[in-house]
Amino acid sequence: MKSKIFTKFVTRNSKPIIALISGIAMGLTVAPVGAWFLAWFALIPLWLIVVTPKKTFPPSPPLPLPPSLLWGLGYHGTALYWITGLHPLTWLGVPWLGSIAIALFAWLFISFWGGILVMLWAKLMSIFSTQNSLTRVLIGTAIWCALERVWSAGPLWWTSLSYTQSPHNLVILHLGQISGPTAVTAAIVAVNGLIAFALIARFSAQDHQEKYHTNKTSQRLGVIAIILFISLHLIGFGLYSRPLSQPSETALKVGIVQGNIPNRIKFKPQANQRILKNYTEGYLNLVSQGVQAVLTPEGALPFFEDEIIRSPFITAVREKGVLAWVGGYKRQGEGRYTNSLFTFTGIGEIYSHYDKEKLVPLGEYIPFENILGGIINRLSPIKAKQIPGKSNQIIKTPFGNAIVSICYGSAFAEQFRNQTATGGEFILTASNNDPYSAAMQFQHHTQDIMRAIENDRWAVRATNTGYSAFVNPHGQTLWISGHNTYETHAETIYRRKTQTLYVRWGDWLCWVLLGLSFGLWALGRKS
Repeated sequence: MKSKIFTKFVTRNSKPIIALISGIAMGLTVAPVGAWFLAWFALIPLWLIVVTPKKTFPPSPPLPLPPSLLWGLGYHGTALYWITGLHPLTWLGVPWLGSIAIALFAWLFISFWGGILVMLWAKLMSIFSTQNSLTRVLIGTAIWCALERVWSAGPLWWTSLSYTQSPHNLVILHLGQISGPTAVTAAIVAVNGLIAFALIARFSAQDHQEKYHTNKTSQRLGVIAIILFISLHLIGFGLYSRPLSQPSETALKVGIVQGNIPNRIKFKPQANQRILKNYTEGYLNLVSQGVQAVLTPEGALPFFEDEIIRSPFITAVREKGVLAWVGGYKRQGEGRYTNSLFTFTGIGEIYSHYDKEKLVPLGEYIPFENILGGIINRLSPIKAKQIPGKSNQIIKTPFGNAIVSICYGSAFAEQFRNQTATGGEFILTASNNDPYSAAMQFQHHTQDIMRAIENDRWAVRATNTGYSAFVNPHGQTLWISGHNTYETHAETIYRRKTQTLYVRWGDWLCWVLLGLSFGLWALGRKS
């Protein structure tokens, strides 16, 4: 006999509204709001909607959009609202209305892409159904983690549930040292699922003949949720509390220059003088502070490597003899190029370079170029000729191997893990981040915080317009720049050779969860 309280909470007609609102609540966990604690509750309504049998509700016409899709749209649409900051693109020659259309299309398309993932999760949950509440929570957690892993292998990836906790809940983020972002995502999904099933049992008890039994079930699931929440935070706190080894022989004083050259002028010839002035003066200022190396942002000097070598900036490097990591472009033949970060030694020669692996679709490359290239090139003033760098690059520097990422790559944990596993001792990220808002820039910073924790490395982050920062292996931000400001700053970081469980074994937890959940599901089907 169905519960009146439960059906009042989740009626068929209220499902879309509840799903959308709870998805929006999850989206508020990240910048600019940063209500990270909502992540431990905002998934409960989705769980309730997905696991409630359809026969609970009276027959009615089908919903125009599945509630699971609406939850995904609410979450990803809210978290990624900063994408609309693409507008205006009039500086590229795009008409005003066309600029609005491009920004809205990009935002809605990526939001729907994330919504499809949630809808697929709901569908798989209905296929792999079982009567055992704990098994269903395990299955739901495993499926969500597996879908995130598959999604992260594609070109559109940013809003993992794990990043809802960054940078505020550093304790739980330390679970990333065990199995990367999956460990944090699994914790959020599982706790929400247990609370949801506890509520279902509680609601059912109102009209059930065996009230005592169902109340006990509700209490048991609630207690398990609380124990899991506390235990995971205690594990994270144990990792967070470990002292950082900082031997003087591993110290490296690094400076960053945040040039603050907006994109609307950056690629125009008249901006070259300002670019060279800002970065050269910033470099000289940092050298006077005794730094051993200087990091510049993505595309800091928007020229090819031969032009960079002849620039006043590299002349200053030769004069001062202090290494510089310089963002620029490298010719790759046949009219193609890579967005690269060059290691210039004190004599002004290129020691190594890193080529950006993860390119932004449409912004930096054209998907299905053989089919769509001609059409898109006629519609857009941007001629996409950039190509991605090779995977698993090893970046050698005079100070040891570096773990390097350029801009969008900050969201891809495996890229960092691979470089750490092959000897990377410190993290360098170079980003542009213009023309996006401070919300996007802070979200980008939170991605780098997660990568620093997962790999147990110091991180240096240089951006064009913000936020540049220094982060220690516990995810603590030692310094962060302003937004749309010209700044220089120096900090001492420490090279490390430790290897976390995640670095050694990768995302092993995802496979363990899948194996356990579907093993239990199969056993349940046989019995």
